[in-house]
Amino acid sequence: MKYRAEVTIGLKKGMLNPEASTIQRALALLEYPVEDTKTLEIIKFSLEANNPEEAREEVDQMCQRLLCNPIIHDYQINIKPGDG
Repeated sequence: MKYRAEVTIGLKKGMLNPEASTIQRALALLEYPVEDTKTLEIIKFSLEANNPEEAREEVDQMCQRLLCNPIIHDYQINIKPGDG
């Protein structure tokens, strides 16, 4: 069966995020003061698996091996039935 996976990746709490800091400063200069700015990466793809649990396990392995660095990143996996 085909599944759609969405992985949201962000830095763990306490990690420096220069990109978010730069965005927050730039918005403040444009008179849009914001707090707690974060940057996230969202990766979406389709995959074949026998069931949602198997799909989630495979995506978790992808995250740990390639898509993120589990030492500095947190990630969230969302699996939905795909087309076909």
